[in-house]
Amino acid sequence: MVAKVAVVGLGGMGSRIAQRLIDAGHELTVWNRTAAKAEVLGVPIAATPAEAAARSEVVITMVAGPPALGAVTEGPDGVAAGAGGATVIEMSTVGPAAIERLSSQVSELLDAPVLGSLSEAEAGTLSIFVGGERKLFERHRALLEALGNPLYVGPTGSGAAAKLVANSTLFNVIGAIGEALALAEALGLSRDAAFDVLGRTALADQAERRRPALESGEFPPRFPLRLARKDADLLAETGLDLRLTMAAGSWLAEAGDGEQDYSAVLERILKANTGE
Repeated sequence: MVAKVAVVGLGGMGSRIAQRLIDAGHELTVWNRTAAKAEVLGVPIAATPAEAAARSEVVITMVAGPPALGAVTEGPDGVAAGAGGATVIEMSTVGPAAIERLSSQVSELLDAPVLGSLSEAEAGTLSIFVGGERKLFERHRALLEALGNPLYVGPTGSGAAAKLVANSTLFNVIGAIGEALALAEALGLSRDAAFDVLGRTALADQAERRRPALESGEFPPRFPLRLARKDADLLAETGLDLRLTMAAGSWLAEAGDGEQDYSAVLERILKANTGE
């Protein structure tokens, strides 16, 4: 079924989501802070997020974090001002507090953050964690299936919570790989031997996936460090005693907040343990 959809936020993920929906035959309107990123899609460009929402039955937001979400959803030019009875599908990683704030401003909301990066967004294989009314999810399931594999996880806010749970595992795994490699080096194992050992552990797939970037010293962004740090901060804001997760977050903080992929934390852990 063809729908009128607005996509607000056309960064690496948002632009690929928009293209998937265009290819699926949906009628799109887009808005982005930098208009040049919108022009390449060849669909109508709204002057404001409110205008994009007013033209649409469904509004998808995909932005960098809670401040950016507030900027595009609130105020006279925001999505909430133009949404009317449209369903807002919030796909960014912003945490439950931001979803609770947004839910008070729009009539229909699904929080549906995604697990996956640029290649998964392009291929339509994202994992999508969906919170909200079950009937609302079922109404928009087909739309979400054009983007990946939606998993309904509970009432409003549950999608945001599920994404934090998923990201905690990403951070813990990357930290564990980095520290295992540092330990191997300190104990005299070669890098090749260390990766062979990791290949016999529960970390095998992830270790092999990160190996080329570490060996080349180049970390092209799939999940930029600045966004990983933002997500680690959202986990810290829960106030829970998540010792492993907080330790992994400390490595991310030391690795910086640039555009390199978050796996650059491996290099930081190794340097910290060799005195470089």
